[in-house]
Amino acid sequence: MADISLPAVINQDFLALIPLQRLQVGILFKSGRLTNYALSLDRSKLWAVFIGNSEEEVRNIIDIFPLRRYMDVSLYELAFHEQLQFQFPIHSLN
Repeated sequence: MADISLPAVINQDFLALIPLQRLQVGILFKSGRLTNYALSLDRSKLWAVFIGNSEEEVRNIIDIFPLRRYMDVSLYELAFHEQLQFQFPIHSLN
């Protein structure tokens, strides 16, 4: 899991990179390399859960983020990660 601190002051260069960041996040979700991505309400922190074989591999993934130069990243290996899977409602024929 990545615990990412973002800058307190957001400039126009940062804002201009957000669409590219969102595109990269979408690519990582589709490829299965990223399972969760959350931003704090005050926009000072990001948390992301990656699937990787090593810390180095996850760092390499984070290094391709367009906003990487604005991020202070701490990585934590997780023993497990549970999440609710999307489920279709069960319909009753009664």
